[in-house]
Amino acid sequence: MSPSAASKRATRPVGAPDRPALLLDWYDRHRRRLPWRPPAGERADPYRVWLSEIMLQQTGVKTVGPYFEKFVARWPDVAALGRASLDDVLRMWAGLGYYSRARNLHACAVAVLCDHGGVFPDTEEGLRALPGIGPYTAAAIAAIAFGRRTMPVDGNIERVVSRLFAAEASLPQAKPLIQELASTLLGPIRAGDGKSRAGDSAQALMDLGSSICTPKKPACALCPLNGDCVSRARGDQETFPRKAPKKAGALRRGAAFVVTRGDELLVRSRPEKGLLGGMTEVPTSDWLAEQDDGVALKQAPVLKGVARWHRKAGVVTHVFTHFPLELVVYTANLSARMAAPEGMRWVPIATLADEALPNVMRKVVAHGLDL
Repeated sequence: MSPSAASKRATRPVGAPDRPALLLDWYDRHRRRLPWRPPAGERADPYRVWLSEIMLQQTGVKTVGPYFEKFVARWPDVAALGRASLDDVLRMWAGLGYYSRARNLHACAVAVLCDHGGVFPDTEEGLRALPGIGPYTAAAIAAIAFGRRTMPVDGNIERVVSRLFAAEASLPQAKPLIQELASTLLGPIRAGDGKSRAGDSAQALMDLGSSICTPKKPACALCPLNGDCVSRARGDQETFPRKAPKKAGALRRGAAFVVTRGDELLVRSRPEKGLLGGMTEVPTSDWLAEQDDGVALKQAPVLKGVARWHRKAGVVTHVFTHFPLELVVYTANLSARMAAPEGMRWVPIATLADEALPNVMRKVVAHGLDL
């Protein structure tokens, strides 16, 4: 469907249901209670909106909730976060995944503190100039925190809109069309005070997609837009949004080396740039497709006192966004006087929870230490 056709489909004949009004009426009755969302009628805090939106990228609300609470307890505003060290932020983020978000989060907080006096820009353009803020996040903050008349489109909104209008194009090619159609669901500017409920319109669609217009078995009977939904009328709502088949990444293989010195573990920090940048890990080989165990073992760290590595039974598996990974785990135990090789350090096993260990390394350590 072309943009002009999309606009034509979105235009309602006289007497047809007012979609934005139905949506806002439903939201006023059923809005979710979320840690970053203020009570009805209160202005949203740009810091909390921004923090939640960064955390919610490719991560569910239930997982994000506890992390969000920890962050705002430790750093209650963007200035406090901007004064924190990147290492502290990475440690607090550990386990949430997609660690480039944590690095961008810290860089953005520093930029807001140093370049904007601790105050977020209130326009999409100003927000997009900040580290880690793309078109969607900028629109979400602008609409929810500042009332700008713009519609952010996340996965929930894509699903609701593609079903409502039966948008046949496949994602990601359908994104511009869905963006245009979603914008027709923005509530009007109120005549009394000139304020926009753009943020509420966006959050209403998010809540609708999360609670009713779910990926499987949507509760269409409870939807405020059910009488006007094209795909529901056709009975094929679960087939939307259309998606192009994903290409699976090739399996990569490698080895991880769990080395102990009494009650301490040998670790190092990954390079700042790249996958899991700046995070803590045990020494590993390269992660390569079709790499055999012998080649991986030859990349073990050179340690005095290690004549032979003990291979643990089984492998550790982990799936990243673009590829699955299998790691063979080797262990060794060194004497109490053994110094850490250059670029590595000993940390107490009892305090590993305070280290910025990504999930894959937590799996490796648990496997290697039989935790």
